[in-house]
Amino acid sequence: MRAKTLAVIAALPLAGCGGPQSVLSPAGAEAAELSRLFWVMLIGAVVLWVMLNGLFFYVTRIRTGTISHRVAEGVIIGGGILLPLVGVTALLSFGLNMIPEQRAPGDGLRIAITGEQWWWRVEYWPEGAQTPIVSANEVRLPAGLRTDLDLTAGKVIHSFWVPALAGKLDMFPGRVNRLPVEPFKPGIYRGQCAEFCGLSHALMAFNVVVLPEEEFDAWLEREAAPAAPEGPAEGRRVFEREGCGACHTVRGTRAVGKVGPDLTHLGSRTSLAAGILPMTEEALIRWVRAPDQIKPGAKMPRYTHLSDEDLARLAQWLEGLK
Repeated sequence: MRAKTLAVIAALPLAGCGGPQSVLSPAGAEAAELSRLFWVMLIGAVVLWVMLNGLFFYVTRIRTGTISHRVAEGVIIGGGILLPLVGVTALLSFGLNMIPEQRAPGDGLRIAITGEQWWWRVEYWPEGAQTPIVSANEVRLPAGLRTDLDLTAGKVIHSFWVPALAGKLDMFPGRVNRLPVEPFKPGIYRGQCAEFCGLSHALMAFNVVVLPEEEFDAWLEREAAPAAPEGPAEGRRVFEREGCGACHTVRGTRAVGKVGPDLTHLGSRTSLAAGILPMTEEALIRWVRAPDQIKPGAKMPRYTHLSDEDLARLAQWLEGLK
């Protein structure tokens, strides 16, 4: 029984070693290099720890007699100075040699991402494009290609981190930091703001959807097109009547607001409210009715005055923005 209990306890830490937000399950070239760096550093640290503590154990438990002055000096110089110096220098050189490859430029596609409070503005700039393809709260990438992410912030510092794809990089107002990413495994990976940015910092997440190159090209072409609403026309009338277009853009309609996220293809995204709600009619109703209850400090006003019927029609129309 004790053996089973110990096995369960030992296995618990391993539960965090996988999944869509794990640094130990790399799905991109940068994350794979960082994972390799982690294991090399860990092994190096363990070797140093074992050798130094082994030496300490030897002189305190095995050879407990008098040690000559010459041997003592040799132990101090060799084990206390030379061994750590050589080991740390080797590990540092190994890590520094990764930097040029980590900073290599992309293959043409550029994605500008701005951290807002508390959502993500996303703009796709294909090579040679004069205007961006605007989206929000979700990033899509082609597998097998290197993409440059240009990261900045609106009003406060944020930090962009997708553990399965690359390391984290801070986002500063008025400055653009470049983060190249090269995913090699299609799938959905979770990202998170890794710098405290206000009340809803912990609720500022996003999904990164990695697609095969052909699927990504087809998706980007659809994303550039105006919205093709599939929901009821009554929902669009509620949207326009309540002035939602003053803050949000829905390409192909009169809504051209820039304050909030672009909603043109909202219904095709994998999540709502910056990665914290599913993209469902029920979640849309909850969000529109009282966004600050879900995300404290959200600047979107409440729409508690809307009837259940109007909320349902609006949610159906928003979900139908494919």
